Amino acid sequence: MTLNYCKRCVLPSSRPNLDINEAGDCNCSVARHKESIDWEQRENDFKTLVRRVKSIGADYDCIIPVSGGKDSTWQVVKALEFGLKPLCVTWRTPGRSELGQQNLDNLIQLGVDHMDVSINPDVERRFTLKAFERKGASAIPMHMALHAIPLNFATKFKVPLILWGENSAFEYGGSDDELMGVRLTHAWLKKYGVTNGTVANDWVDGDLSAQDLAIYQWPSDEEQEKAGVTAQFLGHFFKWDPVMTFEAAKLKGFKAADKPTTGYYSFADVDDNYLIAIHHWVKWYKFGFTRTWDNVSLEIRAGRLTRNEAIDILKGKGDETPKREIEMFAQFLEVPVSRIYEIAETFRNHDIWTKKNNQWVIEDFLLDGWNWGQ
Repeated sequence: MTLNYCKRCVLPSSRPNLDINEAGDCNCSVARHKESIDWEQRENDFKTLVRRVKSIGADYDCIIPVSGGKDSTWQVVKALEFGLKPLCVTWRTPGRSELGQQNLDNLIQLGVDHMDVSINPDVERRFTLKAFERKGASAIPMHMALHAIPLNFATKFKVPLILWGENSAFEYGGSDDELMGVRLTHAWLKKYGVTNGTVANDWVDGDLSAQDLAIYQWPSDEEQEKAGVTAQFLGHFFKWDPVMTFEAAKLKGFKAADKPTTGYYSFADVDDNYLIAIHHWVKWYKFGFTRTWDNVSLEIRAGRLTRNEAIDILKGKGDETPKREIEMFAQFLEVPVSRIYEIAETFRNHDIWTKKNNQWVIEDFLLDGWNWGQ
């Protein structure tokens, strides 16, 4: 299979849920669509939503899933700005960074109640290893947990609203118009929740019981409706942009890293030491691109980079294998570092990778002169 690349940004046709049309355009059309959105009306719609949830008189108006990252800080700032009383809920990554803890502490100091939820480390380790071995996806447990925990809190305690950040299907690439809107549903979770289309019950076996995985279970749409819960994307009501959310968060005390930890942005993915890095690293084997490609494509759409400038950045990055993070991941899983590389290799996509002169290469790669021996 020959990779096609978007003619406006740099994303390849191998990216999941990305469609490149006959004009050679991918999800870049979203950026143009944003300019035609009546954002003033969207803000008025949000005010209507705020009035509705506050009229219910629940102990909390909404739940905000937070990591301490710049987007969750922005979500909290917006909620407080419009008079909502949120309960902030965090799935605690086993690799929480020192900077991530500082930013989470700062978020709490904005004036919110907060719950930090840890999962049984042994269950989390076994589930993560199983997901990595079977799907090449270290972040399946992470994404299940960070979605399930807020949903379950809201459903059990009848908190009327869950306020998420951006809709990744809309911002990064989606092929289902119905799921690119305002609501986060069970169908959205299965398609765009980064769980390879699986739910917790799919992972029950002789090693992990349904009881072990209970914390990863999502309540159904019917259960949410019965409890009066709706999950919505803040990015539907307010124009989402990574630099904009960073600037808003920075004004409230959020701190970026000294340099990018994963990808192009120094202000993104700073709350975790290794899980996110591994998740994005394996995309190189599966799809032939990295987190940086996603990031610079957003910058192209925002008009802050040209396509040629983005290509130069990618060339300058070179090999992005996160060796330090791979060592930390292996330590977490209690396996040799060599085992991590072995597992990743089993997910090399032979539809896009070809072996030439004992070296794996991608035919018609976007970046000329790429050093495949890196």
